[in-house]
Amino acid sequence: MTLPLLTILALLPIVGALVLFFLKGHVGKLVGYGIALTTLVLGVLVFVLHTQGEALAENVPWISSIGAHYALDIDGMGAILVLMTVIIVPVVLLAEWHVGEEPGSRWGGSTFFALALLMQGLALFVFMASDILLFYVAFEATLIPTYFLIGGFGGPRRRAAAVKFLIYSLAGGLVMLVAVAGVYAATAAQGNPSFLIGDLVGLDMSTSMGRWLFAGFFFAFAVKAPLAGLHTWLPDTAEQATPGTSTLLVGILDKIGTFGMIKICLQAFPEATQWATPVILIWAIVSMLYGAFMAFGAKDLLRLVSYTSISHFGIMVFGIFALTTQSLTGSIFYMLNHGLSTAALFLVVGFMIHRRGTADIDAYGGVQKVAPVLAGVLLMSGLSALALPGMGSFVSEFLVLAGSWQRHPVLVVFLVLAMVLAAVYVLRMYKTTMTGPVTEQVTTHVTTDLTLREKAVAVPLIGLLLILGFFPQPVLNVADQAAQGVMGTVGVTDPAPQAEEGN
Repeated sequence: MTLPLLTILALLPIVGALVLFFLKGHVGKLVGYGIALTTLVLGVLVFVLHTQGEALAENVPWISSIGAHYALDIDGMGAILVLMTVIIVPVVLLAEWHVGEEPGSRWGGSTFFALALLMQGLALFVFMASDILLFYVAFEATLIPTYFLIGGFGGPRRRAAAVKFLIYSLAGGLVMLVAVAGVYAATAAQGNPSFLIGDLVGLDMSTSMGRWLFAGFFFAFAVKAPLAGLHTWLPDTAEQATPGTSTLLVGILDKIGTFGMIKICLQAFPEATQWATPVILIWAIVSMLYGAFMAFGAKDLLRLVSYTSISHFGIMVFGIFALTTQSLTGSIFYMLNHGLSTAALFLVVGFMIHRRGTADIDAYGGVQKVAPVLAGVLLMSGLSALALPGMGSFVSEFLVLAGSWQRHPVLVVFLVLAMVLAAVYVLRMYKTTMTGPVTEQVTTHVTTDLTLREKAVAVPLIGLLLILGFFPQPVLNVADQAAQGVMGTVGVTDPAPQAEEGN
């Protein structure tokens, strides 16, 4: 295509955000929402064109002296994450329509909308970048609007949470910067400096160099994902940020971690990938079990949802480094389903907190008797989180489970344990908050069920999760093509099926 559609898609929300900084009040929100919907239409168009085989790549020299390019392209995984991003943002903006209207709020709702759109545009650049330097610049730039979203809106300790988020993210980014410089050194040594990811595939570099570069990129992505040990910023952030900000952070930005592991670590450093796989698989198991046990013991609704995400990211990482086509397909598909599922959970929990005034799980009880629609939405969101059959998340987890079994049957036991624990902590949370006698505090504070606007937030998320559960094949085909391409680049073949004795 002669039209730079990928550039237009990413720049539209960024330009819209700049306009919104000069608009205030209701007008600013309406303009911002119109931009989000337009971006949604363009994102769907890009996804459809990709599935039809349309060439969308853009590549022009950027900094010729070091071999950097302004290069955008979209593969199957990128197309899925672009689709997820353009869906989640308008849903979040609708859910947070009244943000900034609280007494004493320093910033208005139009500023929140502007920051969300700015973050969206930068995330789209990350998911479409095919030049590592461009990827890095967009990766780091996402920290700016996210920092202000956390620090500007939310709980009383939001500024401390924003600083903690920034420290962890900058630490990961600085390590990645060293790795980016190493990429330049490795390609320059071959006589043709380049940051194009395609030029790194098959690049002749020493084993030690490849492993050090792999470790640098993987560390940054493990912070973003996040894996246990590098995760502590997430529960604090989720507790203090608005539910909409947490949705943007966990639903979209944290997917950069798993996306980068596949896009850069696996494809650019295949030998190092196989070398590091045993350690990463154990790390992923620790992460999924740690997140599950912490979610089981959580007393705060927002922290509980954040710990579920740590556990689920462990499952995604396990599927990635199990190194089978099926497990990798499941992890890619899980990124989409987790984004939608997390959005539903965070936002419905936000509706609960708005009514009751607290995120303390023990402060609820019997809510389903006074707000049955709210209870139903929470139940459906929770069932998606625990991967009930019929939900898209079930298809994702089953593919990871089945694909991983081919190569690591013993370790899959821990994967199953994490899935069982998910059912325990989700149903326990629902039982405590929604069932039983109506408490006096709930009677006093929860006086209304979901409004029309809140239903408009929940319906598309739950509807998409059901559609992806019953009719996953169109998206699975895209994910599977991407997985097959990555497996070919890594140079790993799926284990051959073993026939039973006597057959």
